[in-house]
Formats: sequence, structure tokens, C-alpha cells
Amino acid sequence: MRIIAVRNRGRSLRWVGVLVLLSLVAGAPAARAATLPFTGSLSILLGSFGIGIPGGGIATVNGSGGFGHLDSIAIPAGAFDAQGLALSITSPAAFPLRGIQLTAANAVGTFTKPGPGSIGILGAAKVCLFGPCSGAVANLVVPLDVVGVGGTTYATGAVNLTVAGAPWTSGTASIGASTAHGFFHGPASQTSSTARRSGVLQLVTPIFISTNLAGDLATVPTFGVLNLRFVPEPTMLVLGSVALVVIAAIGRR
Repeated sequence: MRIIAVRNRGRSLRWVGVLVLLSLVAGAPAARAATLPFTGSLSILLGSFGIGIPGGGIATVNGSGGFGHLDSIAIPAGAFDAQGLALSITSPAAFPLRGIQLTAANAVGTFTKPGPGSIGILGAAKVCLFGPCSGAVANLVVPLDVVGVGGTTYATGAVNLTVAGAPWTSGTASIGASTAHGFFHGPASQTSSTARRSGVLQLVTPIFISTNLAGDLATVPTFGVLNLRFVPEPTMLVLGSVALVVIAAIGRR
């Protein structure tokens, strides 16, 4: 009788663990309706070189429409923020480009698939010429305020710049023969479940930069890339792990 009682208790506890896991899965969307935590990067691609700002935050997906197929997303300001983030470039083929320095952050913004969507970048990218950014002979300071929203801005100095921006897209952005590609997919690469944990969204935008310089620096094909990956909340990971440990331990007993 005692053996039977122990087995019955173990069977009951195993079902408790299973029910905990099922309740976590079923209750996850209700716990934080229409919001998902994310990590990712905001990058500026200049020719074959790129510099990215890592970051993360809480995104609102599909307004109040819940999870599953991604229709729209809103991200908070400052999810990606860098002050003087620098990339050193030593390739002889890139001369006179010797570095890129980024001081920028994203503004609050929204995107409705497939686009266009408006998520601004506040700040500037410094293109360092004939030397590293710590001691460059000349710099091009590229204002980024029109990137991701549209419009044209200008910068005057030793080198005059015209920067034209455009909204974001999840499709393809083109500048002449140069392209950058967006995409979206959910777990196991399913496109109908992007707005779930482990879903991935990549947005791209063209940045048209022209200067008063001659040669290859007269026009500089540049792109913005925003990559978001939805991740499980830490509390859900901890509770789920505990439930799995309980089930495994009971199974061994």
C-alpha cells in the first residue's frame, strides 16, 4: 500500500508540473497583453563597413490586437543609444576612410508591415578620413535626423553634405546597384507568427549621401538596418525551468 501511495503521489506531482508549464504557455500573452521584450541592434552600413548599436526594450505589437501574425510594432525612444561608438577601419582598399564614430539614439516610432514606417534616428555619424577618429585629418559629420522618417538635411563646412532619408521597410532598400534587405519570421522561420517570442524582424532604410567631393566620395551609398528579436521574459524562463526540473526529478524517482 505504501508503494502504491508513493507512486500515486509522484504521478500527481508530475501532473502538477505539466499543468504549471501549460499555464505558463497559455497565460504568457495575457500577462503582458500586446507587448514583447526584445533585443537587437541599430546599424549604419557605409559601403562594405558597418557599425551597430546594441540595445533592447519592450515593444508594443499589433496595438491591442494580441500576438501571432505581425501587423504593426511600436518601440520606445532610446532603446538603442550610443555616445561615441567607434569603428576602426584599416583596410588599404578603404583609404582614405579610416573610421566611423556614431553618436545616436532612436526616437519613439512605429512600423506597419510591410512599410513604410517611421522610426527616427537622432544624432550623427562621423566619417573619419586620412586617420583614425582619435586623430583624423578630416571628418565628414553626417546628420542622421532624416534617417528612417524621410526628408533632406544639409551640413556645410570643409565638406558640404546633402543627406536624404526615407522611412523603413521590411522589403528591399536600394541605392543604385547597392541593396539592403529586410525580413520577418517567427519561431522555426514561420512568417505567420513573427509577433511571438523568438520572432525576428529586420527593417532597412536607404540613406542618400552626396558631397561636393570628386570621385568615389561624391556619393556614398549608406543604409540603416534595425534588427529586433523578441525574447522570453526572465520570469517566464525561470518558472518554466523550475517546472521542467520538477517533472524530471519526479520521473527519476
